[in-house]
Amino acid sequence: MSDAPIITQKAPFAAEVEDGKSYFWCACGQSKRQPFCDGSHKGTAFTPVKYTADKTGKVFFCGCKHSANQPLCDGSHSRL
Repeated sequence: MSDAPIITQKAPFAAEVEDGKSYFWCACGQSKRQPFCDGSHKGTAFTPVKYTADKTGKVFFCGCKHSANQPLCDGSHSRL
């Protein structure tokens, strides 16, 4: 695998999160449980990014894996 993450989709993943709960965002793009980690990064230079919700509701996780605000979408997919 290269040093670049796999672009899963050029749009964010909307997900419902619960206040205080932690989620592990897939940084490599290989997970079959997008946008969350399933351990597919093992043996690569990638590690998942922990996100702890500060409130219950919908958040938009990065789908292109190029956000400067990982794990959340910052619109970087529009420039790919």
